[in-house]
Amino acid sequence: MSSAPIAQQGQANQEAKKPQPVEQLFQMALGFMATAALGCVVELEIADRLRNGAKSVTDLAAETGVKEDPLYRVLRALASAGIFEELAPRTFGLTPAAELLCRGTKGSMRSMVSWMATRMHFDLFPEMMHSLKTGETVVEKVYNVSCFEYFEKDKVTGEIFNDAMTDFSGVVIPAALEAYDFSYLNGKTLVDIAGGHGKVLTEILVKYPEIQGKLFDLEHVVNGAKPKIEALGLTARCTTCSGDFFKEVPSGDAYVMKHIIHDWDDAKATTILKNIHKASPANARVILFEGVITAGNAPSLGKWIDLEMLLLPGGKERTEEEYRALFAGAGFRVTRIVQTKSPLSVIEAIKAN
Repeated sequence: MSSAPIAQQGQANQEAKKPQPVEQLFQMALGFMATAALGCVVELEIADRLRNGAKSVTDLAAETGVKEDPLYRVLRALASAGIFEELAPRTFGLTPAAELLCRGTKGSMRSMVSWMATRMHFDLFPEMMHSLKTGETVVEKVYNVSCFEYFEKDKVTGEIFNDAMTDFSGVVIPAALEAYDFSYLNGKTLVDIAGGHGKVLTEILVKYPEIQGKLFDLEHVVNGAKPKIEALGLTARCTTCSGDFFKEVPSGDAYVMKHIIHDWDDAKATTILKNIHKASPANARVILFEGVITAGNAPSLGKWIDLEMLLLPGGKERTEEEYRALFAGAGFRVTRIVQTKSPLSVIEAIKAN
């Protein structure tokens, strides 16, 4: 018997699973609903409540103090997208995606979802046309301050943002450490610029016990990092310092930045890199953990993050060619770009003059 009909049938089934154009557009247009629903289940700790097994909506509603029927409808909608699973009528369990909404799970996306579901995003993204018409950020139009000034003003949202960056570091840093060897810095000092709560730097220091570290960020941010550094027993090898990287940065043998350069336009990013150039010795290296935009129409997380950069801080995601030009303008030469198993790549540059 020929296998052609079976193959054709399989192909037809695959085609049937693909969303039709109307459905595809509908799903994208309804994306804000998914964000809001995810924000609710994270706030209610639904995933954590299902860690030990499935539960009925009746029990979940009683535990969380919300109405049973609306909760069911939210969970049912998320289950249709693979977030949770309705195992029996009105009874839900975790899926692999839902497990990432639990506290303390390896690769947790809980804090990132909380960040995306903040009121800030729902205030800003309906105003996207402002950025299209002016090239300016929406934050300054809506809040009359810059993105990072807003985080200082709204401490709760600022902390949610920092927690999200810490969680995302937990996703990308293991992949980066697998792909990039820092052992050449044994006996030397690595400075983490705008390192937040220190997740990137402490992961590197734990793996490489002969490297010294400096964590550099705004004062209120590094104050939040100190207890975490102490808890890891790294106080002797990891110092903290605060300041404005547009004015100056600490001295060091190498510098690491995760998702920092993409926050800024070319002029401001060049200022940061030039300040590193000024503070560093000959042959100093700069290591970026950033997404690298590629050509083509394949699904791309980076191209969506680029819109976040457009509206909030005013930065951008960049192509390989754009990174090379950016570094060259600050006196560095890109030596390699290493893809990792995460959405980010490792971009290494060395001081050229």
